[in-house]
Amino acid sequence: MAAVVATAGWLLRLRAARAGGHWRRLRGAGLLRGFLQPTSAGRDAAQRRQVAHFTFQPDPEPMEYGQTQKMNLFQAVTSALDNSLAKDPTAVIFGEDVAFGGVFRCTVGLRDKYGKDRVFNTPLCEQGIVGFGIGIAVTGATAIAEIQFADYIYPAFDQIVNEAAKYRYRSGDLFNCGSLTIRSPWGCVGHGALYHSQSPEAFFAHCPGIKVVVPRSPFQAKGLLLSCIEDKNPCIFFEPKILYRAAVEQVPVEPYNIPLSQAEVIQEGSDVTLVAWGTQVHVIREVASMANEKLGVSCEVIDLRTILPWDVDTVCKSVIKTGRLLISHEAPLTGGFASEISSTVQEECFLNLEAPISRVCGYDTPFPHIFEPFYIPDKWKCYDALRKMINY
Repeated sequence: MAAVVATAGWLLRLRAARAGGHWRRLRGAGLLRGFLQPTSAGRDAAQRRQVAHFTFQPDPEPMEYGQTQKMNLFQAVTSALDNSLAKDPTAVIFGEDVAFGGVFRCTVGLRDKYGKDRVFNTPLCEQGIVGFGIGIAVTGATAIAEIQFADYIYPAFDQIVNEAAKYRYRSGDLFNCGSLTIRSPWGCVGHGALYHSQSPEAFFAHCPGIKVVVPRSPFQAKGLLLSCIEDKNPCIFFEPKILYRAAVEQVPVEPYNIPLSQAEVIQEGSDVTLVAWGTQVHVIREVASMANEKLGVSCEVIDLRTILPWDVDTVCKSVIKTGRLLISHEAPLTGGFASEISSTVQEECFLNLEAPISRVCGYDTPFPHIFEPFYIPDKWKCYDALRKMINY
């Protein structure tokens, strides 16, 4: 009965919206599922409701790597993949729909440039994609696999955790699949709901034998992805999909590397240490500005960049100086990677702490759709937690 009432209510709302002239039904190939798209006033209202919870802050133009070009994050990923295919004749890219460019266009043009034997589609089978990648890597070739959304990496969990991560160890280093890199779009996007918004990095942080990396910007994405591809360990590279087009900055055209397992101190401070990765870095940068303006508090902002193995020294050195630590990520609070950072810092810096460590994270619920603005750890939640630490 409840389902009938809910359906009737939805139909009434839909009829009212149509009567107001705010909606039109999309028609054409691939759109037969009846998605609705707002027009004119309706579209403007939808855009106001879906304002991003962060403001992207580009880094200064890097001058040490030669010529640069304005790129968004997906173009920076494409550039890194292009560089890898050009440099390494054994490198191959594969995954669902990558041959025509992928759903986020990260591999666009690469099949035409390098051929269908080096950039090709796979069946819709994540465990098969990763298992295939392990096999390629074991032969000594460079395997770059794409999982279309991080939310769908779970069918490949056994292949990653029990095969890729343990291959070198179980063979006494006679064999390894270290030249395997797994790329996947990650994190919230404003409308992804349960199955297109997840941040599963903590699941893999519990697994020795792999590296887990999350960039915050186009420049970082290209340098870190190239380092993952060239690293001699299997790597998972999570790409914040909300930044694919929202993040634009100058990126070197030629290949360059950013070291893995080295956090970056983006802003130095003396009162509070703020730690995040991916999109959330831009949130805490805004929080640092708010704290300085409203409270006169000096914040040190750290982008962790590599989740596994993470840079303990940089974080602890900062906390010893500031005496306070706030960690923020989109994933749920319980068992999130903030817990690991908090535990380690408490053990290493206990006598230096001036206040309890604060974790500002997603809630312990599935990722919501219309309630996403309430779920995400936005700047106001982080600022409130920071203010409580200062007043402790």
